Amino acid sequence: MRGNRETRIFFSTELLGWYERSKRDLPWRRHRDPYNIWISEIMLQQTRVDTVIPYFHRFIERFPTIADLAAAPEEDVLKCWEGLGYYSRARNLQAAAKQVMERHGGTVPNTKAEVSALKGVGPYTTGAILSIAFNRPEPAVDGNVMRVLSRYFLIEEDVAKVGTRTLMEELAAELIPEGRASDFNQALMELGALVCTPKSPQCLTCPVMARCAGRLEGAEERLPIKSKAKPPRPEYRLTALVEGGGALAGRVLVRRRPDTGLLARMWELPHIPADAVPGEGAGLPDGPAMDRLATALAAAGVPARPGGALLNAEHTFSHIHWNLRVFRFDAEIPMQAPAGGGVSPAAVAETAAAYDAAGGEDTTSEYRWITREDMDNLAFPNVFLRILNGYFGS
Repeated sequence: MRGNRETRIFFSTELLGWYERSKRDLPWRRHRDPYNIWISEIMLQQTRVDTVIPYFHRFIERFPTIADLAAAPEEDVLKCWEGLGYYSRARNLQAAAKQVMERHGGTVPNTKAEVSALKGVGPYTTGAILSIAFNRPEPAVDGNVMRVLSRYFLIEEDVAKVGTRTLMEELAAELIPEGRASDFNQALMELGALVCTPKSPQCLTCPVMARCAGRLEGAEERLPIKSKAKPPRPEYRLTALVEGGGALAGRVLVRRRPDTGLLARMWELPHIPADAVPGEGAGLPDGPAMDRLATALAAAGVPARPGGALLNAEHTFSHIHWNLRVFRFDAEIPMQAPAGGGVSPAAVAETAAAYDAAGGEDTTSEYRWITREDMDNLAFPNVFLRILNGYFGS
């Protein structure tokens, strides 16, 4: 095991003392409710604490119990999650809530096997729930924790490798003082978030600096060692913001994404792939790009007239980087606005072959004409949320 016994005891003792003096007052720390802790840990994945706090409050207010979350319409859950991104987290969370209702009578389980069997709950979240909520001596090793341990114990193995994570989990488990798993794991996360930061670590204010092997070797800036992940694949897309006229004045056309895959069942502006040419953005001049979009819209039952380029937008997912070129269109649909803002059946008589030929990707989308008020009930991915909020002046 890395470090001698005295070094490990110093680390655990000083870290706990620092945490007791300096810990942040976070809403999920005010009690040990396993449901609240579980929600917070899922939200905190890939997301900053300051961003999570208002979402946590709204989510708990809307779904105060596991039963409430399990029984809610998925769209309500996604709407409450809107803006946090990584929406599979919300879907998995609701699926896991249903598992808890079905298998555990609505009570969050407290064994490693049962917690880790929940949808979307990996090794880190399992350790966080068991240690923080139930004070079980389980390690909870995330990026913050691996950074702290790699510096303090001068671990120069690649933290992206499975073997290194296993080493870190074993080391973290050894460091947990008896009966203090909840506070210790939170302290370790806190140190990584506030002091032992990725860049410019605040070594002079660190409670364990005196025995930090990485600092003593002058290696704190280059640790942890992590092989670079493959950069997200760029995708160029042509996007239509279609404005209604006549009975549809003040409305914009949106569609729901397919039931599976990226951003499943969320709402968006219609868009199609562009012919990306290296060094040429979306790869098509605006004229041909609008022609392709118009053809795709017509095939989807929505004839529309191009009105010109509106804006560029982009968004990065874990594996894809979207570059959107957004064009304004005027709808040419002589019809009454249907109840609820949906496109009339006649207007959505899609022709699959024509839509595919125009560059479309799905032929079963649900289309709707929406106002700003409708956005309060529909869940949109972040990039389309920004575009629509800007358009409606929100």
